[in-house]
This record gives sequence, structure tokens and C-alpha cells, in this order.
Amino acid sequence: MQKLGDFKLPQFFNYPPYFTLQPVRDTREKQIQLWKELILDFCKSQKVFLIGVEEDFPLFSNSAIDRTLSHEAREIFLSAIVGEGRAEWLDKGHRKCLILWHRIQDWADIILKFVRENGLEDSVMTVEEIRSGTESLGTELEGIDRTILMRALKLLENKGKLALFKGTSADDEGVKFSV
Repeated sequence: MQKLGDFKLPQFFNYPPYFTLQPVRDTREKQIQLWKELILDFCKSQKVFLIGVEEDFPLFSNSAIDRTLSHEAREIFLSAIVGEGRAEWLDKGHRKCLILWHRIQDWADIILKFVRENGLEDSVMTVEEIRSGTESLGTELEGIDRTILMRALKLLENKGKLALFKGTSADDEGVKFSV
């Protein structure tokens, strides 16, 4: 089985037709499903939050079989993930895609679990501490994309679970948990 770093690639990754959009509807639907799962699994395991359609992304080519996904295929596969609410286009031209291997509500739940497990109820942290502080090392929150984190925190704020407050710069934005 071929690997990409420590990520095990599925067998279809070495099958040249899967790098070409399939003309038969049923085959294309299966192809899209396989690519959606592959992209989400890879992004989760490698903590990838942003994919540029026009940029080098490890899954978009396979040098072992001399195949690369077309721009159209990349956009179709990512659009399918967007259609499931697991990603969002960051621009109208569909050049950058924010990958949500967890939905925002799921990230909010992960944050609440993190707060409870670390005894942070009624405490204050900076947003950066949540992403890169000692408590977050080795957790799913380590290195989380700031946009995703802020959206999950705003969701929790709307539910009354925390209060966000601004500092003098983005680095010192704070969070007061009230779980």
C-alpha cells in the first residue's frame, strides 16, 4: 500500500482512471464519493485546513502513475465536500477551500470537552493559547485554523458558554469560559 508520509493511501489512488473525471454518472458518483472521503481523511490526519485548487496539494497528483487531477476535477471534488457542509469556498472564484473535517458545531463540542477535561471552567485564556498552549498540545485543537476556531467560539458565545473579548491585537483576544 502506498503512503504519503504516515498517511495510507487507498488502492484507487494507483488506478489511473480515478484521476480523470468519469463520463458515466454512476461511476462518477462513486469516484466523487471516494475522493471526498480521501480528502477529508487526509486533511484530518495531517491537520490540513486550507486547500488551494491551483496549488500543489499532495493528493492531486500521483507521480507513480504519472497522473494529476484536472482543475475541473479538483473543483468538482471540493464542491461535493462543500455541498455536504464539510468545507466552504473562501472566494467566489473557487480557488481556496476551507476544509471542515469537523463541522463548526463539532468543533464547539470539542472545545467544551477540552475546557472540562482541563478544569478550565470559569477561567480565561487567549485564543492563541487554545490553538497552541500547553493544554492543547496533542489534542485536536492544537494548530486549529484560526477562522474555524473563532467561528466555533462565536457559536459557543451565542449559546452563553463563554465570552469573547478583544485585546489590543489579534494575538491577545481572550475567552472567558462559563461552562
